[in-house]
Amino acid sequence: MLTFIGLGLYDERSITVEGQEALRNADRAYAEFYTSKLIGTTVDDLESHHDVDIEVRDRAGVEQHPDDILAAAEDEDVAFLTAGDTMISTTHVDLRLRAHDRGIETRVIHGVTAQTATSALTGLQNYRFGKATTLPFPYAHGADGLPASVTRTIDDNREDGLHTVVYLDIKVDNEAATNRLEGDEAVEEYMTADVGATLLAEEYPDLVGVVVARAGSPDPLVEADTMAALAEREFGDPLHLLVVPGDCHLLEADALVELAGVDRDDLDIV
Repeated sequence: MLTFIGLGLYDERSITVEGQEALRNADRAYAEFYTSKLIGTTVDDLESHHDVDIEVRDRAGVEQHPDDILAAAEDEDVAFLTAGDTMISTTHVDLRLRAHDRGIETRVIHGVTAQTATSALTGLQNYRFGKATTLPFPYAHGADGLPASVTRTIDDNREDGLHTVVYLDIKVDNEAATNRLEGDEAVEEYMTADVGATLLAEEYPDLVGVVVARAGSPDPLVEADTMAALAEREFGDPLHLLVVPGDCHLLEADALVELAGVDRDDLDIV
């Protein structure tokens, strides 16, 4: 059995009760934290809290060389852990399909996602979100200005009156050195909302953005203003993301005014 377990958004306690039971009963546990990370904990704390040993895999160890994970799951109960909900990334869908090809039974134990938490924290209705996009670090895509994938997603959603979640880039370990000068030290990088707003303000200076920071933690932050104004602020520790509101229902507008401090006149209300 290969069980995919979402760890939730923040620390070792964010996992569901069902996920915790499955993890503690597993014979082996693997994890990846390159698609996202639990900012409020460490691998050591996860292992101590759940009384398990966890082998953390890099991108290559999951996407290119997962054979040892799959071989273990042929004879043992194996847990595969990720932050958030474990099936949000296509990486994990691919791993699940590889398991099926080898006749390995799989199951999924879901965790809270940034998408659902964002809707809850901002008051924007979940069914009024369109396609999401990821804003990469400029060095990661190598083009001048915003990538077309970002502008096209925002523009298409706004044309349809829909909200857009803009995930902010994460580079972990050797990924952080991609497209940099040889010899640069590889580090972990988390794009912050002020950096994201600065990039978006080049194209959309007067567009309202909503910052969601540290969703799932004891002190989440929600703050809204124009992209140009958000670019001048600091929002504390990661993880951050941005939301571009589309047309807002009256209740959504009330929520953004009350919960995020936005100027009602800056919203498109329907």
